[in-house]
Amino acid sequence: MSDIIAPSPERFSREETFTMTAKGLRIESLDVLDPADRDYVASRVRTIPGFPEDPVNFRDFIPVLQDAKGLRLMIDAFEKSLPVPVDSFDYIGGLEARGFLIGAPLALRLGKGFLPFRKAGKLPPRTIRQEYTLEYGKAAIEIEQGEIGPKDSVLIVDDLIATGGTATAAAKLVEQTGAKIAGFSFFMALDGMNGRDLLKQYPTSVLIDVPA
Repeated sequence: MSDIIAPSPERFSREETFTMTAKGLRIESLDVLDPADRDYVASRVRTIPGFPEDPVNFRDFIPVLQDAKGLRLMIDAFEKSLPVPVDSFDYIGGLEARGFLIGAPLALRLGKGFLPFRKAGKLPPRTIRQEYTLEYGKAAIEIEQGEIGPKDSVLIVDDLIATGGTATAAAKLVEQTGAKIAGFSFFMALDGMNGRDLLKQYPTSVLIDVPA
């Protein structure tokens, strides 16, 4: 792992000035890129202090997507750091909503189908559902019945692994169908959370590790 020097602050469309910074980010699988390209992607991760409340630092990867070079390099990094061979899975699964932004272009790059995991109530009837626990309640994700079955294998992607609640629910949802979880790939992992521990039975890759 390596630390990246923070670039100069840049102004966004909102009144506040946020810093596009890689300071404090620890590089994991993003090291599959050349150092200059690795630093370029990491520098586009935006840190928004105090959002949604103090002392939280919100880590935003959307600026990576807004930059054509950054988007291409991010997909390159996901492709080069797959936790399993590309011929060992049939679908890229994306967790709503930011997992869609990674999963669809990655599926296109790899020649795979894309499987969206939707929040409850967003799909027509005849769905398969898996609930998971939040800090103050419960939520659920769904896929349509018949989309995958026992002969299929799914690699699930998302922007962030923190507590792991949504990711583990997605794994259980896939396994309900008889299909197999090939592994997980994340853009960021949040330090100090146990999400990766919950997924330790699955091959997993993470591009960047970020402090909570």
